Amino acid sequence: MRGYLLRRAWQSLLTLVLATVVVFLGVRALPGDPALALAGEDRTPEALAAIRREYGLDQSLPVQFWRFLTNALQGDLGTSIRTGQPVSSMLRTALPVTLELSLLAIAIAVVLGVGAGVVAAVRRGRPAEWVANALALLGLSVPHFWLGLVAILYLSVATGLFPASGFVPVSESVAQNLHHLVLPAVILGTGLSAVIMRQTRSSMLDALSTDFVRTAEAKGLRPRAVIGRHALRNSLIVVVTIVGLQLGGLISGAVVTEQIFGLPGFGKLTIDAVFQRDYPVIQAVVLVTASSYIVINFAVDLLYSIIDPRVRVTGDAS
Repeated sequence: MRGYLLRRAWQSLLTLVLATVVVFLGVRALPGDPALALAGEDRTPEALAAIRREYGLDQSLPVQFWRFLTNALQGDLGTSIRTGQPVSSMLRTALPVTLELSLLAIAIAVVLGVGAGVVAAVRRGRPAEWVANALALLGLSVPHFWLGLVAILYLSVATGLFPASGFVPVSESVAQNLHHLVLPAVILGTGLSAVIMRQTRSSMLDALSTDFVRTAEAKGLRPRAVIGRHALRNSLIVVVTIVGLQLGGLISGAVVTEQIFGLPGFGKLTIDAVFQRDYPVIQAVVLVTASSYIVINFAVDLLYSIIDPRVRVTGDAS
């Protein structure tokens, strides 16, 4: 078990280092010169040289990378070229919004997806499975942006049940915070629940056909115990993997939903930074996104060892 965790931790650290290099070089490869954008109308050679010197853009790439790496290890991700604010403070403002939205969406998706997947597997060939498959297909087919606009039109504008936009921090009001986030979380969660439902159904069908499940049924265990304690638990590795990947994707991929509902999250920060050629913000956003994937995947590896005891012995989650 210890060797398995140490090996996973070393792989995660190596991946993070490689991701840092790719992020740094990728941002520098973007078209456009930030010095020209900052100079405005005063694009004299002297002004451009002063701007490049101030932000370290006149230094070689190895020097820029070493400076970025040492500062990042100290928690300093640089200063925004456009706003002059520390990038770390901008992330502390935007990241909690996206993180809370992602966690709510994942919670909704897991409840709906796992529940529907179990029902579809247990009631195979019956109307319950047909309904679950139809809803999953609908959730995968309908674009999030269209569903979000329809929800705003009917649930916000027409009925006033939910606010159409805006965000209230948890520190100000928990009730208002949830009131503003429930609708976008449901919109995000519908598509995710469809993916989770399909994977849960497939894994449950495999588990229900195994010898240990048939043995549990032959011993006279109640159907609920057979399904929950044996079949579902052995199906969770695939589900946990999907949930981990989806959570990492939500942190970086909730851009459209945040734009539609006017949430000041990671998505808006990313779009503004890309359009404004704000190098420090772009590389910080991408680095945080890559780090979130790595951390979540490591957490998923830990869950493997809890869900399936075989992982503790063999060190293999396959």
